Amino acid sequence: MPMSGSKFYVVWKGKNPGIYDSWQECEEQVRGYEGAVYKSFPTREAAENAFAADHRDFINKRSSQTAMDLSVSRGRSSPVWESLSVDAACKGNPGILEYRGVWTKNGEEVFREGPFPEGTVNLGEFLAIVHGLAFLQKRGLSCPVYSDSRTALKWVKDRAIKTKLVRGPANLELFGLIDRALTWLHEHPHANQLLKWDTVAWGEIPADFGRK
Repeated sequence: MPMSGSKFYVVWKGKNPGIYDSWQECEEQVRGYEGAVYKSFPTREAAENAFAADHRDFINKRSSQTAMDLSVSRGRSSPVWESLSVDAACKGNPGILEYRGVWTKNGEEVFREGPFPEGTVNLGEFLAIVHGLAFLQKRGLSCPVYSDSRTALKWVKDRAIKTKLVRGPANLELFGLIDRALTWLHEHPHANQLLKWDTVAWGEIPADFGRK
């Protein structure tokens, strides 16, 4: 997934409002702070101007809130076919992890990553969603992303993961991807809906690895 260059982070509402030179410093001010308001800017001058102004002039409510709402497909008779579907598979828990994305309409695979040793399905599902968002944004596509994992959808919405898996030598590459994915989410608002795949009504998600 693409990575950005240097950015400056304005925290309007957080533990210590101000301007920060790195995401790590910004994260310390907003993590666990209810109602935190913050945004990245490409230059310090832009950040200083924003910090001195009303945050509502800079926060796009549609992209930062509505697009991050989990749109559960309850009551929908069929999927949105013009969409991207993602899924993960893990042999063991933890175990060997893979994830991929396909076009929902025809099942054509557009990305596949792994295998990664010592991963979990939830982490794979999370990475698949973020990879899918980055893939679509890079191509200027606004279609929805489907996942069958409520946990992963919530992690993306919260821009935070809750896993019991311990970071260690065997999964350093995997956790490196997770760190990059979290940074990407904080730096890239998106307009793509995140949709819950209705497995009961529609069967397995098109990105399913078929290993059950």
